[in-house]
Amino acid sequence: MTKISILGCGWLGLPLAKALLTNGFSVKGSTTSDEKLVTLKNAGIAPFLIALSENKTSGNLTEFLENSEILIIDVPPKLRGSGTENFVSKIRNIIPFIEKSSVEKVLFISSTSVYNDDEIFVTEETIPKPDTESGKQLLETELLLQNNSHFKTTVLRFGGLISEDRHPVKFLAGREDLDNPDAPINLIHQEDCIGIILKIIETDSWNETFNAVAPSHPSREMYYTQKAIDLNLALPKFNSEQNSGGKIILSARLEKVLNYTFTKPNL
Repeated sequence: MTKISILGCGWLGLPLAKALLTNGFSVKGSTTSDEKLVTLKNAGIAPFLIALSENKTSGNLTEFLENSEILIIDVPPKLRGSGTENFVSKIRNIIPFIEKSSVEKVLFISSTSVYNDDEIFVTEETIPKPDTESGKQLLETELLLQNNSHFKTTVLRFGGLISEDRHPVKFLAGREDLDNPDAPINLIHQEDCIGIILKIIETDSWNETFNAVAPSHPSREMYYTQKAIDLNLALPKFNSEQNSGGKIILSARLEKVLNYTFTKPNL
């Protein structure tokens, strides 16, 4: 039985852990919340209280990684608002623990924010030129892990994350003067996030980089207006004068290499 450790059992990590258990894997999961330890344990996940900071790590990382073949890192940078954490340092601090452990393969959950809007169509061949602090630190972390010869690293760059209970239209409903009405959406459903990760493990696809975005790219105005109608929400209003275009993230390589078919292609 392959043992997998998931660093970060949040919105994606927890349902992913449950899916891995269903597929016969043994799973350890980390959280920063005492209350969530019980949730993990009740789900059949071996629970660990682990917190990362720029200067140190707290919790038993050695035991968390012990006997695991695969480590999934699903810890998003906290760089919005006044946050100025050094995400790269947080991940760099755990690398010595990984090197000393049984972990042979690392899956790093990254983001399409490593790309800017210079290109209309973006593939894995597109050179990342992040223009946000989050994107810059994610790209640096990708390279930090991929350049380490102690383990194989696959980087998975997700677009905007959505699910039935998490959808950006709920924050846009009723708002006015929204920009970029013609920009294409680059979103991915939670079900596909999990399905793709399972495929990477199943096909042993390591030392890879994949973009992961649903193949449907209507404009922001078209998509969010229709979603608001579907959910009986106040319609968002866009300003056509504030339109700087946007990029389309292509995931054709993922579909080909992993032989993956999106379950939620139209979101």
